Amino acid sequence: MCPPLASSPSVPLPFPMSHGTTTLAFLFQGGVLAAADTRSSCSGLVACPASQKILPIHSHLVGTTSGTSADCAFWKRILSRELRLYQLRHGRRLSTSGAGKLLAHMLHPFKGTELCVAATLCGWDGGEVGEGLDHGGAKTDLSGQRETTDPGESEDLEKASPAETLSSSSTTVRQRRFVREKASFSGPSLCYVCSDGTRLQGALFSVGSGSPYAYSILDQGVRWGLTVDEATSVAREAVYRATHRDAYSGNCVDVYHVSAKGWTRRSREDLKEEYYRERERQGRRDVVLSE
Repeated sequence: MCPPLASSPSVPLPFPMSHGTTTLAFLFQGGVLAAADTRSSCSGLVACPASQKILPIHSHLVGTTSGTSADCAFWKRILSRELRLYQLRHGRRLSTSGAGKLLAHMLHPFKGTELCVAATLCGWDGGEVGEGLDHGGAKTDLSGQRETTDPGESEDLEKASPAETLSSSSTTVRQRRFVREKASFSGPSLCYVCSDGTRLQGALFSVGSGSPYAYSILDQGVRWGLTVDEATSVAREAVYRATHRDAYSGNCVDVYHVSAKGWTRRSREDLKEEYYRERERQGRRDVVLSE
């Protein structure tokens, strides 16, 4: 009986899986904004003009996907399952950087294979402190203070022995420290993960064949003090510029906004509307120059 093979032999693909896309995400004072086109291409053909490249993972986390569509959707479902199990076990959500580290560890065994996944995780960390009770059954607030729910607890402490009082006070201190650490870590976060082993944290990412053209708009338009409408306008224009120059990107644009209240999706917009707005702006500039 021959021993099992260490790894299955790779099977050549029937045709080259050339594909491209344009996805982007950046931080600003209102949270995280993510945008992507909707064209899925394969070997020079438009396989789907209305695909979804921004996938919700849980209430405060979405991921932009670039690579093979089936691989991205598959690993998104696995990551959603693992994050939900973590939340059930520990009573809180895993941070965005922790989710990126988990995804990178899951993808690492497939390095060097045909797997192609490049995801930007866009999330809001923290925010669970005022939503319920801590592990000791006491209400908590953002200042890290613990409010007892049992009116007889203080009387029990007075009747307890000095050793029991010291043990109880140390437990209370640990609970307050735990709550204070939870309350101090809150805000938007970005993490980029690739199936080749790359894992990065930053304030702005653009992934895909159209990313060089998107960066030309993002580098000059993104700043921390943007409003939600201004950030949406910058993201939409960046995707439009990329689709104008990159044949593998096009059709529509999806925009997601992640804040402390969770993620919200803007209505899908055809990029030809942005083209008409650009033509109108160009016409106004020509009129001003002619005068």
